Amino acid sequence: MAYILNIETSTKNCSVSIALNGENIAVKEISEAGFSHAEKLHIFFEDILKENNIAFKNLSAIAVSQGPGSYTGLRIGVSAAKGLSYSLDIPLIAVDTLKSLASQVKFNDGIIIPMIDARRMEVYSAIFNHKLEKIRAVEAQIIDENSFSAIEGKIYVVGDCQPKLKTVLTKSNFIFLDEIIYPSAKEMSTLGYQKYQNNDFVDVAYFEPYYLKDFMITTSK
Repeated sequence: MAYILNIETSTKNCSVSIALNGENIAVKEISEAGFSHAEKLHIFFEDILKENNIAFKNLSAIAVSQGPGSYTGLRIGVSAAKGLSYSLDIPLIAVDTLKSLASQVKFNDGIIIPMIDARRMEVYSAIFNHKLEKIRAVEAQIIDENSFSAIEGKIYVVGDCQPKLKTVLTKSNFIFLDEIIYPSAKEMSTLGYQKYQNNDFVDVAYFEPYYLKDFMITTSK
């Protein structure tokens, strides 16, 4: 019996779930433009465990969204996950953020392209088939009307940047599933448990989020 606490902070959605053997028990999440992760995350930990009569000592592992995504969000989530993993002396699991996002789509044809907004017309994306097998690695790319033009058949687009993508990805094979869908801890449960069963853990001391791009600080003129 494995209780796993899942942490997702790669976008403005601050999300925590608790799962038993890969099945969600409860989820707490909030999406706020101001990125309230630092204030909300530890409150969510305490509340979700208390409300479901689970103690920290009952946890078998901590799973965290590894990126790509917001530099600040990922840093907050991974720092919290590493702290819990170390203090409780339990394994740390890293879950591919885009794979978790892609798993929100259920279909038997075509491909899915999960995308996370990276400002302006840039996104972080990867390409998966219906079995959630990655068929193109993660990239930071500028989207225009010719993006993905070599792909035939249905293309399911999911993520937090649909409004701006709809203005350029206008070909009939693009299918937008919703206006805005954020990565969520509830989709991490199955993926995290699969890694737990395979002893696929990361080193707490050396693990870093997959930022994809270096964080840059600019000085105002």
